[in-house]
Amino acid sequence: MLTEQTFQKETRKHLLIALLIVILAGSTMIAFGIAFNNFKYPLLSTLIFFPVLGSLFIFFLNGQKEEVIKLTTLVIAIVEFILSIPLYLSFSKTSPQMQFTEKYLWIPQWGISYSLGVDGISVLFVLLSSLLTILCVLVSWNEINKKIKEFYICLLLTHSAMIGVFMSLDIFLFYIFWEAMLIPMYLIIGVWGGPRRIYAAIKFFLYTFIGSLLMLVGIIILYLHTGTSDILKLTQFSYPYKMQIWLFLAFLAAFAVKVPMWPVHTWLPDAHTEAPTAGSVILAGILIKMGAYGLLRFNIPMFPEATLALKPLMLILSVIAIIYGALICLVQIDLKRLIAYSSVSHMGLVTLGIFALNHQGIQGGILQMINHGIITGALFLCVGIVYQRSHTREIAKYGGVASIMPIYSAFFMVFLLASIGLPGTNGFVGEFLILLGAFKAWKLMSVLGATALIIGAAYMLWLYEKVFFQKTNPYINENIRGYGDLNSREIVTLLPLLIAVFWIGFYPADILSFLDLSVKELLNHFNSMIGVGK
Repeated sequence: MLTEQTFQKETRKHLLIALLIVILAGSTMIAFGIAFNNFKYPLLSTLIFFPVLGSLFIFFLNGQKEEVIKLTTLVIAIVEFILSIPLYLSFSKTSPQMQFTEKYLWIPQWGISYSLGVDGISVLFVLLSSLLTILCVLVSWNEINKKIKEFYICLLLTHSAMIGVFMSLDIFLFYIFWEAMLIPMYLIIGVWGGPRRIYAAIKFFLYTFIGSLLMLVGIIILYLHTGTSDILKLTQFSYPYKMQIWLFLAFLAAFAVKVPMWPVHTWLPDAHTEAPTAGSVILAGILIKMGAYGLLRFNIPMFPEATLALKPLMLILSVIAIIYGALICLVQIDLKRLIAYSSVSHMGLVTLGIFALNHQGIQGGILQMINHGIITGALFLCVGIVYQRSHTREIAKYGGVASIMPIYSAFFMVFLLASIGLPGTNGFVGEFLILLGAFKAWKLMSVLGATALIIGAAYMLWLYEKVFFQKTNPYINENIRGYGDLNSREIVTLLPLLIAVFWIGFYPADILSFLDLSVKELLNHFNSMIGVGK
């Protein structure tokens, strides 16, 4: 028989679940109402501040009620994703202009506004961030076992700051969100990370903060020169050539660190290795995309003469990153570190496409940013899942995992093949467009970039053979067999990314249609401004 205490506990649990179902149903109705009725609603502000309010609500929850905290955070993340659906359903692909715009005068003395909007480029990163936040909550369910309330608060605040970066249309607002992201991410690495978490967190903070300070100098110079902080207006000014060069380098200091480009990439492997799984997914899926997004939003449209002059340098640095990242993966002994260095290589491919400065290259670079977030995020999720069972990331200690966890092995294989660009997966489409654009810009750089893809296939297939197909290691047999294959929560975590791999792989037009006009507008503006600043 159930005791009265147990009965009350079960009753509270079912009431909570019923309440959460009502909240999800209500948010779904609101989202579709916004999408199809097309009434004025501050959707972007809602997406930014709803997780902040959610984190404030979690702050006042009893820290001992861990399941309630986890479930509440999951519902907040799901509602956030549901509320982002109108961005997909109502976004007009026939216009390159900013949409869902909001603008309120913030600091009138300085002409600074709270100004938000999304175009075909930024809207995709908001959607991706909302999806990955849900998966981060799910993968952290059993992994995070200390200061649980504080962890989920940091996770939600990181999400708010990141999407704020992609939505900002005022340069000072952009900088505030850019810097705000550092604090919760620093805590996620430094508090819930591995043995060398403090070192990795400090290194991450210093690299990104120093680069950001140089960008702040560039922002102040822009403001003093133009008298406006409106990003769209700043792109319409023509700046003297020498000024463009210095401003390009000032902004590049922040964006190159975040990408990360060679040689300012060394913080990334340490941060990835020491961060908890959710931290690695955020870093790979969204945070490092902010650097490449900054190059597209600031460097190319604002400083076209400098971009053209420094284009050979940027292409060379991109190819160095591609080859260096791929080669160093061949000697890694840690699962996470190998995937981290593969990110250096893949993001080098992204910047190669961007600085090809043609339609195929830029479109492929942006698409590959989305693809990288899906694929590498999924690979980090996979590593986190097996690490919870084995408590090791040392490749040499694995072997025969396919015989113990066949479903997990199938998921990992799909994401691995997508990473090396197998036709039919999303990785192939992005890589093809980048190399096509790079070939038009500089044939040698395209060929060198393509050779690194062969190295990528080599280290990824070597990794799979070592971990899944070799003779079963007694250590793994002892630590994994008792857990069994993927449970339902883990399958639900990986399934959306699996669907995305094949959806974009077989039907890339759905994503490319968002990008087409925005990329054309960017290139038309870039070409029209060439020579104006001289």
